[in-house]
Amino acid sequence: MFLWPVRVYYEDTDSGGVVYHANYMKFMERARSEWLRSQGFEQDELAERHGVIFAVRAISLRYLLPARFNDLLQVSVSLLRRGRASLDFRQQVLRETGRGTGDPAATVLCSGSVSIACLDSATLRPRRLPQHLLTEIASDR
Repeated sequence: MFLWPVRVYYEDTDSGGVVYHANYMKFMERARSEWLRSQGFEQDELAERHGVIFAVRAISLRYLLPARFNDLLQVSVSLLRRGRASLDFRQQVLRETGRGTGDPAATVLCSGSVSIACLDSATLRPRRLPQHLLTEIASDR
């Protein structure tokens, strides 16, 4: 499982200091981008050199507890399935339970599944994932 830290800024919250629901999707997007980068792939290079881009095909989220202004969160990325032209992920937004107490447990604030389609960057039609990408990410499962 890949984890990416996210700090909640004032701009992420509503007037009550609670993270606005759509921002969880932004946090997850950032974490998936960083997961891909950790695998050795930059999205702009994939588009320029290999003619592929990625788009969210489906997303399902479950909001469990609110994140608040100035929280330090961890966003997880777990690859569930590799298709020929798609990737399916499970993601969670977590907050340490015992902040400052030494308790390593985390509370799940939001969980979801995200399906990503691989598209041809010129036509925006689905296309197979590049083989070198499939080979590299196979070890992440």
